[in-house]
Amino acid sequence: MLFLIQLLASILAFISHGHEARAQPANTYTSLVFPITKHTDTNPLYSIQITIKGVSEDYGNYMDPSKVSNYLIDIDAPIVWHDCIDYFQFGPLPISKCKDAQPYSYNSSSCPPLYLPNYEYYPCPVNVFNPVTRSCDDTYLNADLFEMKTSDGKSILSGVYRASVRGSCASRSSFQSFPKDVTGVMAFSSAPYALPASLGLYGEPLSTKFKKITALCLPSNSSTPGVLFVGNGPYYLPPNLDVDIRSLLSYTPLLKHPDSFGYFISVNAIVIKMRSIIIPVNATTKLSTIEPYTTLRTDIYTSLVRRFSKVTRRIPSAKPIAPFGLCFSTATNGTKVGLKVPNIDLRLHGGMTWTISSANSIKQMTNDVGCLAFVDGGSTSETAITIGTFQFENNLVVFDSENSTFGFSSSLLSQNTSCANFNFTITMDY
Repeated sequence: MLFLIQLLASILAFISHGHEARAQPANTYTSLVFPITKHTDTNPLYSIQITIKGVSEDYGNYMDPSKVSNYLIDIDAPIVWHDCIDYFQFGPLPISKCKDAQPYSYNSSSCPPLYLPNYEYYPCPVNVFNPVTRSCDDTYLNADLFEMKTSDGKSILSGVYRASVRGSCASRSSFQSFPKDVTGVMAFSSAPYALPASLGLYGEPLSTKFKKITALCLPSNSSTPGVLFVGNGPYYLPPNLDVDIRSLLSYTPLLKHPDSFGYFISVNAIVIKMRSIIIPVNATTKLSTIEPYTTLRTDIYTSLVRRFSKVTRRIPSAKPIAPFGLCFSTATNGTKVGLKVPNIDLRLHGGMTWTISSANSIKQMTNDVGCLAFVDGGSTSETAITIGTFQFENNLVVFDSENSTFGFSSSLLSQNTSCANFNFTITMDY
């Protein structure tokens, strides 16, 4: 009898995909909010922390009722996956549900082919892809109840929001390449099973509360957190509590890619001191929260380095430090000095300009050496440009799947604030 109850509970948890707010008055919160941790024990990666309620409280009381886990932020991942109990081994899915789910599994040459069973009910196989090792595992589709903090854009509110999110459980060995204590991947792509699309579905009263909008503000160090919002906004960063940071954004269209639920934009040119490096019309630009630095196809990279070297020829050069090809001395007579280098402007579709200032173009590698933080991606790179996380730090970037637009602020340091300034103090809202 217990097995039948568990079986029914897990099926209902998946099909209902239920959502609810707890201890939360109506019309006070505008978004979900998560502190972002920067990890430096590996290549720089970024995570958020979420409480997993399992299915215990609402759907069966046979799992640990509460578990706090850390998840890598991945704007390319189609589904959530993490270290959890694969309880759908007790609760198989209707074959129709599995057919609906499998197109949102990972599609990679390193992933094994997926087969649908010939039975009416069966555990639903899906692939999960490790973005660090670029390896693939076959797992089964699952569902978990997540508990998330709410915000009015200025601080954390006392109420919480709970959502049943489809995903997959993976073996613990899958996370050995991740930063310490990170045991999951949280999907923020445009996929139907990513977190932004998983909130307020099926005609629930909250269906209009959270639009499919992710606002990302990565910190530049590991000592203070950045902030991630899911929802409409507004977004505020002290000391400018009278300024909605959205007012600083420029927008460019998001482009669809046939093989990815990630985010792509069109970069028409890279401009340094009024001289343009023209980008081929058919070149694609991908946005990534996994790649640590912007990677350029060799022809574009060579042109960028040549132009940057010319406009910085008066700065003493230094021996390159991998993975970079152009480095400078940042010490004069044993004294560390700041590098004054020109901005790098990305000219985007629609005439918008994303300005990359020295804080996002020069990476301090040692006390005496700073390097141009762009990497040669090779001559055969399918993606001409991949914008990495170093160029995102202390920029507010907004992935708006509702309107298919990408919003960007350029460096917030010029606005006397940073991604580390959000107020994570809980405000009682009742």
